[in-house]
Amino acid sequence: MEFLSGPGYAYGLWGVVVFNVLLFGWFLLSFLAPRRPAEWRSMGVVSAFLVALFAEMYGFPLTIYALSSAFGSRLPANPFNHLNGHLWATLLGLPDWAKLGVCQVGSVIMIGALVVMGKAWKAIHRARGDLVTDGLYRHMRHPQYSALFLFTLGLLIQWPTIATLLMWPVLAVTYFRLARREEAELLTRFGERYHAYAAVTPRFLPRIRPLTGRIDAVPGMPG
Repeated sequence: MEFLSGPGYAYGLWGVVVFNVLLFGWFLLSFLAPRRPAEWRSMGVVSAFLVALFAEMYGFPLTIYALSSAFGSRLPANPFNHLNGHLWATLLGLPDWAKLGVCQVGSVIMIGALVVMGKAWKAIHRARGDLVTDGLYRHMRHPQYSALFLFTLGLLIQWPTIATLLMWPVLAVTYFRLARREEAELLTRFGERYHAYAAVTPRFLPRIRPLTGRIDAVPGMPG
């Protein structure tokens, strides 16, 4: 196709792909801080998600090629212009300013998720191995993983691809299983303290209403 070498072709930027994968991978690696084999395997799924996403965002637009035959009439005259590569907005026929707005929504979600992930990491670091039940952990048992889900959803809003849409459920199941594994270990380590905490604290999504002081009533458990 003529856009493969023309001025409207906005891909083939493999240096940008590597930079973004390393940048976002470093943030997630720092905040999730994997140590055990199961955590590293889960991090591998996240890394594959990032590679698949940024490879299409800046490298080779595989999704656009795959959908061009089915939605060719709904795609712009130059689908390989970078802004036109945003499939949610392009297939809906949104103007350029709306496409940019959708991308910014995804960016805001991603930044918020990184902030949550960083705060959760600080809480764990300060606890020095003790059970954390205050701050973000007062509202959900796995705020870091909740933030990871939110971060990757922000990426999907910002730049959806067939590969990442298929990979996201795999990522979610991977970290759901990791959370279950960690909960079993915490129950063995802290016993009734963790059992009482888990009984009143959701796993990933906080309750709309604030929690009562029932956690504080557990002996030896910080509020």
